[in-house]
Amino acid sequence: MASHPDTAGHEIRVLVVDDQSMIRAGFAALLDAHEGITVVGTADDGAGITEVVRRTRPDIVLMDIRMPGVNGLDATRAILGSPGTPPKVIMLTTFDADDYVFAALRAGASGFLLKDSPPEELTHAVRVVAAGEALLSPKITRALIADYAARPDARARPDATLSGLTDRELDVMRQVAAGLSNAEIADTLVLAEQTVKSHVSRILTKLGLRDRTQMVVRAYESGLVRAGR
Repeated sequence: MASHPDTAGHEIRVLVVDDQSMIRAGFAALLDAHEGITVVGTADDGAGITEVVRRTRPDIVLMDIRMPGVNGLDATRAILGSPGTPPKVIMLTTFDADDYVFAALRAGASGFLLKDSPPEELTHAVRVVAAGEALLSPKITRALIADYAARPDARARPDATLSGLTDRELDVMRQVAAGLSNAEIADTLVLAEQTVKSHVSRILTKLGLRDRTQMVVRAYESGLVRAGR
């Protein structure tokens, strides 16, 4: 498994939110068994989630997308709309083409993971998202966004903010939208990895985006990247 230097020496605090008790307990036990990861709490509903987050102070929230009461999408909006620096959210779903997933990404979730993924993918996803390195499950995420972008009601909207990006920043944004990590982008564009990281940071700042996931969504919505291309 690749190392994630940005989280070296830092205990990753995780909150698990799922209405099924066996899944909550299983994910919590699995994550707690790994060095560098601590489950700081669990919840069975999105109701009152902002208070739970305030009390437990997680770095990552594993959020079931479909729950009775307050679902994962509304809970994610509440978390990411709260004051201060919110945790990153990984959506959990049983479907690889869940209609809620794209809405969750637009709301600011850092990606999603299928509930039946191998255990090592769960811990890897937590470490990757905590490090801010790349989208988790990039193949599925790209396919989902491409599917959304191809729908008749999902026309690319003019986005004047992209005019503030340099040609190189646009190149980097296209590669991020393809699901590539900083190291892969560096190889593709023949750049130093640190240079790529600097470009990504500037793009996020210029566009007022929270993370790479929102950058991917903006790339599709603006027409910079189109489905199937």
